Amino acid sequence: MSHLAIFSLLFIFLFNFSLATNTIYNVQNYGAKSNGQTDSSNAFLSAWKAACASTSPATIYVPRGNYLIRSAEFNGETCKSKAIIIRIDGTLLAPSDYNVIGNEGSWIKFEKANGVSIFGGTFDGQGASLWSCKTSGKNCPKGTTALAFYNSNNVVISGVTAQNSQMFHILVDGCHNVKLQGVKVSSPGNSPNTDGIHIQSSSGVSIMNSRIGTGDDCISIGPGNSNLWIEGIACGPGHGISIGSLGWESQEQGVQNVTVKTVTFTGTENGVRVKTWARPSSSFVRAVLFQHIVMSNVQNPIIIDQNYCPNHESCPNQGSGVKISDVTYQDIHGTSSTEVAVKLNCSKTNPCTGITLDDVNLSYKDGKADASCVNAGGRASGFEELSHCL
Repeated sequence: MSHLAIFSLLFIFLFNFSLATNTIYNVQNYGAKSNGQTDSSNAFLSAWKAACASTSPATIYVPRGNYLIRSAEFNGETCKSKAIIIRIDGTLLAPSDYNVIGNEGSWIKFEKANGVSIFGGTFDGQGASLWSCKTSGKNCPKGTTALAFYNSNNVVISGVTAQNSQMFHILVDGCHNVKLQGVKVSSPGNSPNTDGIHIQSSSGVSIMNSRIGTGDDCISIGPGNSNLWIEGIACGPGHGISIGSLGWESQEQGVQNVTVKTVTFTGTENGVRVKTWARPSSSFVRAVLFQHIVMSNVQNPIIIDQNYCPNHESCPNQGSGVKISDVTYQDIHGTSSTEVAVKLNCSKTNPCTGITLDDVNLSYKDGKADASCVNAGGRASGFEELSHCL
């Protein structure tokens, strides 16, 4: 028998063996109802408990249909299984009454859930009524995040749709080695505080080949992040991809080693943004690359704002302590909806250093867009409007 034939038989054997040892836990077998009206929270938690207790890889399966989940926390701290797959063919629905979970922080929460992979499915936060409450000026709950991972490692989120969340759609907090791919995030452009994907206190996070449209940042990067890779993103509507806000705390972790590449922004408020509070802080932003980016009718295609101070409260007449250094903008083209397409407004007490603009070409109406910079040092090529200040 040839080596190729032996290898093929071995592969088939191992593949079939892996299927045989991967136990499937169908949520309907634990009482979940797909009518969109019966609370299936306990059924999902029971399926998780069974999969978690497995000593071999386990798959939780959610068949087609609509499943009402009041709220659910999947804690993996005591799990024996080191690889739990959650395969979703259906839609998970949050309660339509925002008061039910509006103050709970997270609707679907994973805590210390290492080795979890979610494939497919829709997470529908049904947040429209809370958005209306907020825009009316009434006293409303803060709102809840649709899908949150806390303190979890080696996580995969693939082919998932998150829509109409009360607040953030997807949150990654305190995690390591997380891969998001083929994700779709969707909520109206006027829905408040509905960030698409928010990352904080995490490392080794990648977001690939995803389409995000929200009423806030498509992707927001908070304090304490390192080694992030963001590529192949379509953003719009929304507020762009933002590092920040940073620097609210006087002692705060920074952000470093971030790559954002091959992104298209369409009709967004910002393109690539770095935002810090105008107050003292030990935080920092360094080693960031924005590369191969297309802007289409974007209000602020490139912006550093170190004077963030909404309503001039808590930070009047102060300078940001956040140090921004070694930030590169390379191969960025397209159109701005405002005359000033590049705004580098750095800290008066801790100026930006090592800012590089290379092959940046942005237009406004029928001409080239303008640029402005304050307290910024670096170099610019291909964008003459910045040559006077970098």
